[in-house]
Formats: sequence, structure tokens, C-alpha cells
Amino acid sequence: MKKQVKHVTIYDIAEKMKISPATVSRALKDHYSISKETTKAVKKTARNMGYLPNTLASSLRSNKTNTIGVLVSRVNRPFISSLISGIEEVANLEGYNIFISQSLDLEEKEIGNVKAMFSSRVDGLIVSLAMETTKFDHFEIFTDRNIPLVFVDRVPDEIEAEKIVIDNFAAAFEATEHLIEQGCKRIAHFGGAQHINVYHDRKKGYLAALQKHDLPVDEKLITYSNLGKDEGFSMTQQLLELENPPDAIFSANDTAAISAIQFAREKGIHVPNELAVVGFNDDYLASIISPSLTTVAHPAFEMGKIAASHLLEQKDKSDLVASKTTVLKTRFVIRESSVRDHR
Repeated sequence: MKKQVKHVTIYDIAEKMKISPATVSRALKDHYSISKETTKAVKKTARNMGYLPNTLASSLRSNKTNTIGVLVSRVNRPFISSLISGIEEVANLEGYNIFISQSLDLEEKEIGNVKAMFSSRVDGLIVSLAMETTKFDHFEIFTDRNIPLVFVDRVPDEIEAEKIVIDNFAAAFEATEHLIEQGCKRIAHFGGAQHINVYHDRKKGYLAALQKHDLPVDEKLITYSNLGKDEGFSMTQQLLELENPPDAIFSANDTAAISAIQFAREKGIHVPNELAVVGFNDDYLASIISPSLTTVAHPAFEMGKIAASHLLEQKDKSDLVASKTTVLKTRFVIRESSVRDHR
């Protein structure tokens, strides 16, 4: 039978040292009224006895948990993991922990997660919206109480809050124009849900590049999905079975773009000379896939750091009116999947 370990309290320490629990409590908090010698002795005894502070009780007294909630779509996506790393780096330096939850791109799950974060008394919330989310009143439990709220990447226009984004329009325009400069004439687009800012703006950038170069817009070449691996395969198959198939694909993320390369390779279609492909995010697989994927490098880690910094700047303000939008630069990374042999 497994032996149950007793939870050590300040009363146990006080009994062992023959001092009052109040003295133990003050010593553990480095209170000025307790001598350095006593403080040192109490901390040594606490450590030897395996004492761990009751952070829940402390947070209830102070009304702070030193925890930041982080709500994202899917934690297994490279962009999201880099974003979380940036948030955690800043949070930990400031003595905060992070509480991570994923929506799986489902609106109902996002709503439930927001309520759970609130019930857990997080000191602030950083959010990248779910693909399905179209309403935002579930965030009012934070905004109505002036609890700091920062949106990252996928952000709502309807809520006044701090937002950290990139210029998706400009990045998509550059990506599409690159394909045009490689001689591509029928450029398809893998789009995400158009009510989400990032996918709406990437499509606008794609269309603007076509318009600038007098290339017609063919609606048959524009497809929408959640841009997963399987969707990338099915969309590529659908496009290549057209009577007049595309000679290039600009995908709104790398996952679907990599699937397009894999599908084309399986069908004996040369990438990039027969089908050029450009993605978005610069996931780690982009440089490993063969041919390597041309893509837009997304500053996810930096976005996470800035989001955490901005949230912590708000935490002690009694009246939150922050509605600033910070726009970060991207970098276009040219690799093998889009550079055609013009000899």
C-alpha cells in the first residue's frame, strides 16, 4: 500500500521550532519584523520538512493568482507553440505562470474555456480566436471587470482590446506577386474562414496582386477549409482535376501547402516547374520537405513576448481603455517550391 505523504503546514513548522505560526508566516515572507537569523532558520526548517506554500489560499487573500490564461486554437501547431514560448518567457521573468487551453477551432469549446479561465481567477487572458468563432460576447466577463485581455494573430474587430498582428495583406501580396514573377498565370488560393481577419486579409492580398498584374480571378481556383493536412490533399486533388488546372498555389498556411507538395509529388507533377507552391508561417517542416517550401516567416515568438508584456502592463490599471494594435513585420523566405527553372 502506498504511503500517504502528509501536507506540511506553517503550524507543523511552528511546533517543531517552538515558535508561533505568525512568526513562521512572517519569516517565510521576509517580513521586516523578523530577524535575519530567525528568517534563515525558519526557511531551512521549512525546506527540510518539505513545506510548500498554499498558493490558492494566498491568491484568494490577495485577489491575484499570478497566472496568465492563454487560449489558442491547437497547441500542436508550430506557430502556436512558438507563440506560447514567447508568452511564457516574459511571464516567467515577471513571476507569472501560464494556464494554456486549446479551442480546437470550435466556438463552443472556446466559450467554455473562457469561462473556465475566469473561474480559475487568471490575472489576464491572451487569446488567438478559434476558426469557428463569429460572436464575442463570451469575453465580456473579462472586459466588464477590467481584467486585461490581449488578442494575438486572429483578432476580433468588434472588441476594444490590445491586439498583436502582422500585415497579412502585404505578406500575401508579396507571396502572390513572387509567383507571378516566376511566370505563373493561374494561381490558386487555399483560404481559411473568411470571417477571421488573417484569412480575409491574406485573400485580399492575393486578389490585389492578381489585379495589379492584370490576371483574371477564377473562383474555381479559390478554396476554403480549416487548412489541415487532409484538407490540403483534398483541395490539391480538386484543383488538379479541373479542366484548366492551376500552375501555382498560394496557401494561407504551411500545413496545407506541404500537403499540396506531397500530393503533387505522388502524382508525378513537378514542383515548382509544373506547380509552384507558397505557404505561410514558416513552420519547421517548411525547410525539411522536399522540395523545401517558400513561405512567409511569421514572428510568432516575438508576438507572444509582446502580448505578454502588454498584458502585464495593464494588470494594475483600474480603468482599461487599451485598444492599441501592434503590427509586426514578416519576412518572405524563398525556397525551392516556387523558383522555376527559366533556362
